[in-house]
Amino acid sequence: MKVIIPLAGKGTRLRPHTHVTPKPMLKVAGRPVMGYVMDDVQQLGNVEQVVYITGHLKDKVEAYARATYEIPSVFIEQAVQDGTAGAVALAEAYVDQPVLIIFVDTIFDADLSITKDSDDDGIIWTKEVEDYQRFGVVVTDEHGHMTKIVEKPTTPISKRANIGLYYIRNWKLLFEGIRHVLTTSPHKGEWYLTDAFQYMIDHGAKIRVVDVAGWYDAGQLETLLDTNRTMLEKGRARRPDAVGDGVTLIDPVYIEDGCTIEHATLGPNVSLGAGSTVRHSTIANAVIGERATIEHAALHNAFLGDRVVVHGVHGSMSIGDDSEIRVNT
Repeated sequence: MKVIIPLAGKGTRLRPHTHVTPKPMLKVAGRPVMGYVMDDVQQLGNVEQVVYITGHLKDKVEAYARATYEIPSVFIEQAVQDGTAGAVALAEAYVDQPVLIIFVDTIFDADLSITKDSDDDGIIWTKEVEDYQRFGVVVTDEHGHMTKIVEKPTTPISKRANIGLYYIRNWKLLFEGIRHVLTTSPHKGEWYLTDAFQYMIDHGAKIRVVDVAGWYDAGQLETLLDTNRTMLEKGRARRPDAVGDGVTLIDPVYIEDGCTIEHATLGPNVSLGAGSTVRHSTIANAVIGERATIEHAALHNAFLGDRVVVHGVHGSMSIGDDSEIRVNT
């Protein structure tokens, strides 16, 4: 099996952090979001090659992938942001067998091993949601096969949200569909991969719909912090062997090595990067990068980059790498 990982987007909803860090490499519970997904891919054991479709900060993505995973890989730049169909089209020359397509700005609980025994033309994973109006939702027939995807429906035609995880066994028909889509008029400058799936269905393909046990978004600040909490609760928590004087840790927390914590309360739902210092502060529901310094502060719902300095701040905040904010107290 081949795997296609499209990750060329700029992550505008997570600026300023994505000015210097690709969105899939932002950390929750101490590791990049894409790392959770790629671990599942590596555990499959039958992946011959991963095709990364890169763009924004592509060198950082490539360096991380090559250093972390041993699966043979190729990296293709999507120079023009022309949508998900355009991204996957760039991988066609490398696909000569069934393919798994994963958008890695979310984390999911899914059994990818079902691809090994699937007789369907494809599988699309979904998650049932109540706020279906925010998503593309998948409509199925009585046999559990997809009939169409409806973007942001106003009526509850389906509550099964498309989460960006697909297995396509009939890869030849997939790329035939993509080529067809690319001949049509784009929507606001983009062509959608889901339209290629619709082409497949219209030409007799059977795409099975499977619900995931969990789906955790990391595409904007609020959901990223919530996903950090979920990953901590699901086993990623990590406490130091010893802390400084006057320290209270409220589980769950993830604290990397080399941190200095004195006269402070951390937690719940706090991830603290290596080498960071927290003194005379309280922090809850936050992701803090490496070598940060936080003093005389009270932070909640915060996302801080690497090497930031925060002094005397009370409240919520999101600041990028190497920023400094001081409030006289």
